Amino acid sequence: MAAAAAVFVAAAALIAVMIPRPASAASLTEITNFGTNPSNLQMYLYVPDNVDPEPALVVAIHYCTGSGPAMYSGTEWAQLADQYGFIVLYPSVTRSSKCWDVSSAASLAGTGSDSVGVKSMMDWVDARYNVDPDQVYSTGISSGAMMTNVMLAVYPEVFAAGASFSGVPYTCFATTNGSEWNSECSGGTINRTPQQWGDAVRNNNPGYSGPWPRMQIWHGTADDTLRYPNFQEQIDQWTNVHGTDQTPDYSDVPQANWNRTRYGGTGAQAAVEAISLQGTGHNLYSWGMAAKALEFFGYDTDVDPTTSPTDPVTTPTGGPAGGCSAAIKVVSSWNSGWQANVDVTAGSAAISGWRLTWTWTGGQTISSSWNATVTSSGTSVTATDVDWNGAVAAGQTKTSAWGFIGTGSPATPAVTCTPI
Repeated sequence: MAAAAAVFVAAAALIAVMIPRPASAASLTEITNFGTNPSNLQMYLYVPDNVDPEPALVVAIHYCTGSGPAMYSGTEWAQLADQYGFIVLYPSVTRSSKCWDVSSAASLAGTGSDSVGVKSMMDWVDARYNVDPDQVYSTGISSGAMMTNVMLAVYPEVFAAGASFSGVPYTCFATTNGSEWNSECSGGTINRTPQQWGDAVRNNNPGYSGPWPRMQIWHGTADDTLRYPNFQEQIDQWTNVHGTDQTPDYSDVPQANWNRTRYGGTGAQAAVEAISLQGTGHNLYSWGMAAKALEFFGYDTDVDPTTSPTDPVTTPTGGPAGGCSAAIKVVSSWNSGWQANVDVTAGSAAISGWRLTWTWTGGQTISSSWNATVTSSGTSVTATDVDWNGAVAAGQTKTSAWGFIGTGSPATPAVTCTPI
C-alpha cells in the first residue's frame, strides 16, 4: 500500500510549489458531523465573501498523499470562487495512503465508503446554501480524478459535468481482494469496448435515463503512473454513456503540445472534451487549467460578483482614459506556427466584457484559439470574451485573457478594444 501511495508523491510536490492564493477575508473551514461517513473522511469548505444566493458547487478532490487543505492552497479553485461566487468543497481522506477508494464494491456502487461520505458532504452544503442543482461539478487530480469518474458514474442525477486530470475510467480500478491498487488498470492493460465501459455506468443506475454528466478528460502521453491508454478508455466510457461514437466532431491545438478533441458536439460544452498533452507525464496539472475546466462546465457567470476579480493583474503603464485596450504578445514560435497570448486592459472604469479587432498585414491566420470567440474575414479578426473572462477592474490588466495559435510569421498588430 505504501508503494501504491508513493507513486503519487511527485504530484504532491508539484501542487505544493504552485502559486499561492491571494489573501481573502473568507477562509477554508473544516466541517464535522456532516452526515453519514463510513470511511471517516474529513470535510473542508470554502465559501467566498460574495457567495451567490443560489451558488454553484465545485467538488475538488485531491491526489494520493494529498488532502483537502493541500488542494485548496495548491490550485486556483478558491480564487475562481472569489471571482465568481460559487462554493468549493474539498473532501479529504484520512486513511494512511491518502488515496481515494475507487476499488471497493461499496464505493463503486454508492452503498458505502468514500462515495457515500462525499455525497453526505454535498448534501450538507446544499441544505445550508441552497445550491443551484443545475450547477454541481466535480474535478480531481490523479486519485481525485479517478474519484471524479466514480462520483459522476454513481450520482449522475446530481452532477452537470466533471473534469478528470490524469485519471482512469469508472470501475477500472475495481478489486476483489481488498487492495486499493489495481496494477492492470494503472498499467493501461485493461482494454474494454465502449459498450462495456458505458454499461458499467448504466448498470449502476437502473432506470435512469439522463441527462448524463458531461466529462472533460486530461492526460499526458508520457504518464508512467496511470498509463496513457486510460485516456482513450475514459473517452470510450463517457462517449458511449452519451450515445455518441468515438470519432471526434472537433479537434484543435489550443496551445503547443496540446491536442484537444470534442465528441457529441463542437462547442466548449460538448458532451465529452479530451485534452492530450504531448510528452507530459503524470504531473500534468498546472495553473490556469481550472479556468479551462470552468469554461467546459458551462458555469453561468452572467451575474457580476460583488467584489473585484482576483485574476493575476499588472498595473498598466499608460492605460486609456476610458474604454479598454489590448496587446498581443508572442510567447513561442516554431517552423509551422507560433503562439500568442492577449492582455486586456480596462481604462478608468471597470468593464464586464470586451470585443477586440485587428487586421493582419502579412497573411497570418489563426488556426486555433482558447478563452475567446474568434471570427475572421479576410485579413480582419474579431475576438470576444467567453463571459467568465470578460470582467476587468478599472485600470487593471487581465494578463493572458485569452490566446491563439497563429500561422505565418509572428506578428503583433495594433488591436482595437471595445467594451461590451
